[in-house]
Amino acid sequence: MLPLIIITLVLLWQCVLVGYTFTLAGNAADEAVRAGTASEGQSACQEAGREHLPDAWQGDAEVDCDAGGGFVTSRVTLRVPVLFPGAIGFPFTVEGHAGAVQEEKD
Repeated sequence: MLPLIIITLVLLWQCVLVGYTFTLAGNAADEAVRAGTASEGQSACQEAGREHLPDAWQGDAEVDCDAGGGFVTSRVTLRVPVLFPGAIGFPFTVEGHAGAVQEEKD
């Protein structure tokens, strides 16, 4: 019975990591867009997206920002870690998307 309990706990923990990675990707995309709407460059958008990620998720993170037509969008791609953040990741990725209207300067 003990092996079954351990396997169940490991699978539940992995599900928690998948959900947490989705949450991190969405939050990082929101923060990146927020920074991108208030600035002129894409570098501020990308830096803000990475800044709001824990160290264990920053290594493989991809933050893409695009501004055009008065609209700023961002896409954050993260790898889901296997059992421990900072260790190896699954071969699939999780994406977070966000968009907002560009702020006008006075």
